[in-house]
Amino acid sequence: MKSIGPVRKKIPKLPDVKKRAIKLSENVIKKTQKANRFFLAVGEINLFFWYTVKASFSRDFEFKEFLRQCYLVGNKTLPLITITGVVIGLVLTIQARPVLAEFGAVSLLPGMVALSIIREMGPVVTALICAGKIGSGMGAELGSMKVTEQIDAMEVSSTNPIRFLVVPRVMAATLMIPILVLYADALGILGSWAGANIKGEVNFVLFISQAFSAVGFMDLFPAVIKTFFFGAAIGFIGCYKGFTAGRGTESVGKAANESVVVASLLVILIDLVAVQITDMLL
Repeated sequence: MKSIGPVRKKIPKLPDVKKRAIKLSENVIKKTQKANRFFLAVGEINLFFWYTVKASFSRDFEFKEFLRQCYLVGNKTLPLITITGVVIGLVLTIQARPVLAEFGAVSLLPGMVALSIIREMGPVVTALICAGKIGSGMGAELGSMKVTEQIDAMEVSSTNPIRFLVVPRVMAATLMIPILVLYADALGILGSWAGANIKGEVNFVLFISQAFSAVGFMDLFPAVIKTFFFGAAIGFIGCYKGFTAGRGTESVGKAANESVVVASLLVILIDLVAVQITDMLL
């Protein structure tokens, strides 16, 4: 029998070992840099939030600028919210009526539509529209001011830009978005009544009484409370993205785009948390 010699492992050459070590170190450096950027972003957001809250309770509150921002927020989104609210009611009624008719429960249609609009559809859809319209507008406006160094000029002239630019916008969004949501809810119920009259004739007073008889205090109160958080999140993210925009002109569009994406994601997450809290209370 032939003797089998000892099995020798192939020892990698020195250049291969160096290449692997370099790749490993590069991967470690990249991951470390990503982690550093993440923690720096979290720290910047916390600082910006703290400065905004601190400036909100200062004595020199810009009330005129706050009223102007309230007007702009409502004026920009009112036509779109009007159309959206009516369409939501029409679509829900047209889609739900055949299903309820199969079970002979058409009389439950007003209450079902009112609950759907007041609890979820009205607040979430309105907040998402405001995130696209208001959030992008704030991000682009403050981003252009950052690029043209207007914010730096305010800091040089001893004017607090957060107090003058950020606080009125965040407060205006926090106040106006709940009002817009209630307006959209009312139009949604009116649109539902119009949809119910497409294939029949429904008395307006009877429809409204049936709709609101199914709505309780614990249906309306949590839905209104979470809209304040929607407004605060949309205003804060829009202002933060614009305030921290880069120096190039393309950073204005990037700030507006990121404002819409992040604000819409926050609206969905806040709604998820609000639904869980409401479910626990009920």
